[in-house]
Amino acid sequence: MSLVETDDIEGGESLSLHQRILSDIREKILSGAWAPGHRIPFEHELTAQYNCSRMTVNKALSQLAKAGLIERRRRSGSFVRQPQSQAAVLELHDIRIEVEALGLPYRYERLGRVKRRSSAEDRALLGLSAPGQVLALESLHFAGERPFALEKRLINLSAVAEAGEEEFLDIAPGPWLIGRVPWSEAEHRIRAMAADDAIADALDIEASAPCLVVERRTWSAEHPVTHVRFIYPAESHTLVARFTPSQG
Repeated sequence: MSLVETDDIEGGESLSLHQRILSDIREKILSGAWAPGHRIPFEHELTAQYNCSRMTVNKALSQLAKAGLIERRRRSGSFVRQPQSQAAVLELHDIRIEVEALGLPYRYERLGRVKRRSSAEDRALLGLSAPGQVLALESLHFAGERPFALEKRLINLSAVAEAGEEEFLDIAPGPWLIGRVPWSEAEHRIRAMAADDAIADALDIEASAPCLVVERRTWSAEHPVTHVRFIYPAESHTLVARFTPSQG
């Protein structure tokens, strides 16, 4: 939805001033300068700041609310909305696309990379029947300046040997794998959890805050390829699945 009006503004205010209010507030939100929950200045404060009518400010705030960037609360004021992401349960999606669909800039950061002999836990997660080499990766995905999802991934190096030479500094492992390994089967598990101290610190949320966890395993020609766990702050993520009636 466009945030720019195409008609004249009542009360004699110039279109450029109206655009400036919209642009200034939108930039502060999308840059992360105003985080979700931040209170927008009251209408009378914006009126004084921009030396314009209250009607012009009200129109600008109404458009920002319609665009889903702010939430207007009666008697409390206007606040930056928490972005709501929707991910399809049955798709292998790229988080970059998910973030950019919110109108926010995407950034990826690798937190850790360890190549090791698989542990019993690794083999259980990947579905491996015998020990072998795995690559353990921990990454953080950002939407604007805010952490969006914490990713913990295991890659079976017996299935994807070249992953052992990739540093994953400039590209997230998800799109790297999708571009190189044809997957034949995938499994999703979805659950809720409370953030422990490490997760809370990574996602910049309170300890014990609710999180949504999406776990995925993929196979290629019956060979386990990867197990990944995405951890999202619960209030910022929605899972969507669309079904058709099964054919008997």
